Amino acid sequence: MNAPGPHGLPATVVVASNRAAAGVYDDTTGPLIVEALEDLGFAVTGPVVRPDGEPVGAAIAEAAAGGARVVLTTGGTGLTPTDRTPEVTRALLDAEVPGIAEAIRAAGVAKGVPTAVLSRGLAGLVGRCLVVNLPGSRGGVKDALEVLRPVLVHAAEQVVGSDH
Repeated sequence: MNAPGPHGLPATVVVASNRAAAGVYDDTTGPLIVEALEDLGFAVTGPVVRPDGEPVGAAIAEAAAGGARVVLTTGGTGLTPTDRTPEVTRALLDAEVPGIAEAIRAAGVAKGVPTAVLSRGLAGLVGRCLVVNLPGSRGGVKDALEVLRPVLVHAAEQVVGSDH
């Protein structure tokens, strides 16, 4: 884990990619997310690159159990048969936070990306950890991060009952 920033809240980035996990190519979305979280003052672990499906679910569960207040995933939210990130995420959630995922999809559409509506990404709580599924494309990640920047620290503080 990197040195804590001003907030020092622990966060983990999980990349769902069968090909990147197999070494076919290097992931490029995870580092974007790590940089954005560090800019917000989070102490970041990752990116943790896993094949989509149960390995991603295990990485999310491990991060939440290890004290992460935020887990951002990237990839595995589309319509292909191997895109399983929403399913493994949903199985872990204690409560959904649908407004986050809806806002991420809406931001993509507003930027002229009609396929943003095809993302099945979820957001919700696993204990005291906010988990958000981001798309797997660099553009989708950048759009999602724009949505998350103004609310993520507040959300991470709220999951443990901090005052408004």
